Amino acid sequence: MAYQAAMHQPLDALRLHAAIDALAERDPALAAALARVGHPAPRQRPPGFATLLRIVVAQQLSTKAAAAIWGRLETALGGEPTVEAFCRLEDDALRAIGFSLRKVGYGRALAQAIAEGRLRIDELHGLDEEEIVARITALPGFGRWSAEIYCLFALGRIDCLPADDLALQVATMRLRGLPARPAGKALRALAEPWRPWRGAAAIFLWHYYGAATLDEVRPGDAATRP
Repeated sequence: MAYQAAMHQPLDALRLHAAIDALAERDPALAAALARVGHPAPRQRPPGFATLLRIVVAQQLSTKAAAAIWGRLETALGGEPTVEAFCRLEDDALRAIGFSLRKVGYGRALAQAIAEGRLRIDELHGLDEEEIVARITALPGFGRWSAEIYCLFALGRIDCLPADDLALQVATMRLRGLPARPAGKALRALAEPWRPWRGAAAIFLWHYYGAATLDEVRPGDAATRP
């Protein structure tokens, strides 16, 4: 029970740094990388519609492009998107902001699922990771990567590893000196020694790679998706 409670705490700077330090004690390559690049900042996001929608926006885009679209959306809505405000925007307005036709549909389906109670955001926090993944991936446009990103950033699941992320695969290749980047299944196998802090390892690896998944755009940001 104590372990489960710890897994459900916010992934703030103190908790993240402690987990990365623990990883460095058992992983010499990660320790060497940590000495070079330092600790990453925490990447907490509030649970809810806006974060799930932001994950949709980030799919298959560079951090810079996703941040630009998100900024235009917030400008159009006068602040952070809510279900009601998003639904008031016409499709043409969303397309002008930068949403693809598919992402317009994904956003509409997400908003409708929440409005109709088919996706209860408030219930996700108390569920195990696989059940959260199952509920989120039942929505159009949400695959395992999207659900795991939400688990890690919004729910603080410190052992959640979005192994299909391109930047994580490339960073692991560099960290381990591999001849090619490991695909999702291979990365999950390589990450087994990082339990129960695989999510903290992922945040460090994004930092090591120079990517900024769901962060505001900064100089030098790189794409985090293929």
